[in-house]
Amino acid sequence: MNSADVAWMVTATALVMLMVPGVGFFYAGMVRKKNVVSMITLSIISVIIATVVWVIYGYSLSFSGDVSGFIGNFDRIFLRGVEITSRDSIPEMLFMLYQMMFAGVTLAIITSAMAERVRVSSFFIFGVLWLTFVYIPFAHWLWGNGFLAKIGALDFAGGMVVHVSSGFGALAMAFLLGKRYGYGEHSIEPHSIPLTLIGLAMLWFGWFGFNGGSALEANEIAVNAIVVTFVASCFAGLSWMAVSWIKGKPGSLGIASGIIAGLASITPAAGFVDVYGAVFIGVFSGILCFAALDFRIRKGIDESLDAWAIHGVGGVFGSLALGVFANPSISGYAGLLYGNSGLLASQIVAVLTTAAYAFAVTFAVGKITDVLMPMRVTTDEEYVGLDISQHGEVGYA
Repeated sequence: MNSADVAWMVTATALVMLMVPGVGFFYAGMVRKKNVVSMITLSIISVIIATVVWVIYGYSLSFSGDVSGFIGNFDRIFLRGVEITSRDSIPEMLFMLYQMMFAGVTLAIITSAMAERVRVSSFFIFGVLWLTFVYIPFAHWLWGNGFLAKIGALDFAGGMVVHVSSGFGALAMAFLLGKRYGYGEHSIEPHSIPLTLIGLAMLWFGWFGFNGGSALEANEIAVNAIVVTFVASCFAGLSWMAVSWIKGKPGSLGIASGIIAGLASITPAAGFVDVYGAVFIGVFSGILCFAALDFRIRKGIDESLDAWAIHGVGGVFGSLALGVFANPSISGYAGLLYGNSGLLASQIVAVLTTAAYAFAVTFAVGKITDVLMPMRVTTDEEYVGLDISQHGEVGYA
């Protein structure tokens, strides 16, 4: 083991864990005040569900063995054989913990589509099924030597595993659950933009561990990942602000959304592209994700907090941009600009596969959950707010 690598990965794991409440605060500020406790709690529940699933069988099915390129095996069930001894330069136990935090963050992101209308009891069932049939297969396909990894597809820190899965899963759930009561008939405004900005700060900070830690060592690739992550997020925030300024005023909520769009888009490419690629990804992710959000609003789709427009579209764009801008001087992988069209072809196949699978299987998982236990609260429960109807509490006395 390398003590510097261990120290860095312990830090990165803590940073990713910070993103879980960060998602909660980010989402909580954008809902009405009668649902603020609900949104933060859903994020906390997400990491609880992910931990239980990961310890029992999730880690094993993701990273132990391979069954036909689709899923792992049960050799590591209940973390059997996962030791504190070395896995390369860090303990396998630490690698397991780091990956567990990713699963928790991903499930938290998909709560965007459930804002202000999901039963907590049903969310437990949904969370277990979704991690089992969507997230775990994605983690194996791309990080556990599954079939997408075998065709040459790359995903440095979760552009497809995290952002495409949660973004397109959220879109499916928006169609399944339907619109919130009164959506499109009267204004549903964010109750606390400062709370959302606090969530942004936590996410932005935590993303250094999310992307930098994915190098799994304290090395030059980790440094590159952190630099391009920050560069892309700033350029995305700037481009989103510029587009929104043309249409009206540069609102802080829009700038925050642009920053998250840049972070989601650079995530798959952070260990493979240089600063020039990061600038391109940042600028165009802000514009594309803004357009996706505008499209969603015009179509009247109540994917409440825009996981699809920001994480889903951003993850797709960043994964494709990786196939173009991957610089061989950074990690040995060459993209289209460096004469390798094969990587872009692999990325296209992987993006189409993951986006379609995430949407279809999430919809199926949601339907199954709804049959077992109705997912949507009653009209009366939605009217009084989920804080009271689901938790017996209020956010503000």
